[in-house]
Amino acid sequence: MSESSNSHNRLVKPLESADIERIIPHRYPFLLIDRVTELMRMKRIVAIKNVSANEHFFQGHFPGYPIMPGVLIVEAMAQAGAVLLLDEVGPQGKLVFFTGIEKARFRRPVFPGDQLRLEVDVLVWKRVVGRMQGRAYVGDKLCSEAIISCQVVPRDRSAQSSPQTAPEPEGIAQP
Repeated sequence: MSESSNSHNRLVKPLESADIERIIPHRYPFLLIDRVTELMRMKRIVAIKNVSANEHFFQGHFPGYPIMPGVLIVEAMAQAGAVLLLDEVGPQGKLVFFTGIEKARFRRPVFPGDQLRLEVDVLVWKRVVGRMQGRAYVGDKLCSEAIISCQVVPRDRSAQSSPQTAPEPEGIAQP
């Protein structure tokens, strides 16, 4: 459990970028969360992404009308979920892989200067696999939502399946 959490399963102080980088391996330009403002162990996390006009993806998506790609919004939700899960199981020697994205919906665009609030709730967690409901907001407006499935895997490649085969997810109960 993170040093910023207490025994009541609540976040005592926000997690900043350096704290997040101690939990998940993502780094610039692919670290898509800047701060964690709420964390309830194995239940819920709320993270913030400050969407800057300097983001590399705005150069090509779309010139003259920059919007954050929806797939990166879903990735930001997944990174927030990874922080939640790895904070619980311990990040040492582990990664969280996507195993599925369901019911992804993109309701409104996210522009440079927006602050994206990522709310992720655990639906199912079984030892090393899980399903989470992610929602992304700007202010009180829902921008995107998706159900994300994931699996915790060893970071050591020699402990994983051969490169031609992805790790097989364990059974996950559908809600």
